[in-house]
Amino acid sequence: MIFNPPLISGTLVQRYKRFLFDAILDDGAAITGSCPNTGSMRGLTAPGSRIWMSTSDSPTRKHRYRLELVEADDTVVGINTGLPNRLAEEAIHAGLVSDLATYPLVEREKKYGRNSRIDILLSGDARPSAYVEVKNVHFRRAAGLAEFPDTVTARGAKHLEELGDMVEAGFRAIMLYLVQREDCDLFRICADLDPFYAAGFRRALSRGVEAYAVKCAVTPSQIRPVASIAMDEPGAAVL
Repeated sequence: MIFNPPLISGTLVQRYKRFLFDAILDDGAAITGSCPNTGSMRGLTAPGSRIWMSTSDSPTRKHRYRLELVEADDTVVGINTGLPNRLAEEAIHAGLVSDLATYPLVEREKKYGRNSRIDILLSGDARPSAYVEVKNVHFRRAAGLAEFPDTVTARGAKHLEELGDMVEAGFRAIMLYLVQREDCDLFRICADLDPFYAAGFRRALSRGVEAYAVKCAVTPSQIRPVASIAMDEPGAAVL
């Protein structure tokens, strides 16, 4: 995925109210923009961090600037939670996620489960349809290790249970963790920050849910899925 128009750079002053940030542009202008990530963004909000922003003059946008990338741990990290589904499709088409690239039909945001929508539904041949749930990952505490979640996520636990229900109904169900940073070669469920989600993940695997992690190369010009990474979870896929 190429950023078009190109991003502009600046320095983070603060991120606040979960959906706003203040920054100083490289030309010295002080701006306020929107943050397309309502999560904790743990480890990615240090004042003084180098950042990159997209811009829009659309009258429907309250803020012209939108935060896209943050430099942390000497790498560039994607923070926009609106992008992982698109990046997941690119990863699937590139053959980075099991055999999912061979499904002929791709549908998006299809209703399923208990008043939910699956991110990607793959079908169109003799195999059982594949329900793919995508989670954005950008949390790193130890060198080389991506973790999810970075805070409690009851909604994420609900999705794991619904994926297990789909397996028991005769379909495939896939949990895909999309890592928007390139400095990680291992993925782990963050059990200390959300033990309930960790328990739900183990239960989902025992019910036949598949789990994969893919990392992206992130630069100020583009984000591109580049490799599947190992999962440090018993019973998860080893790629």
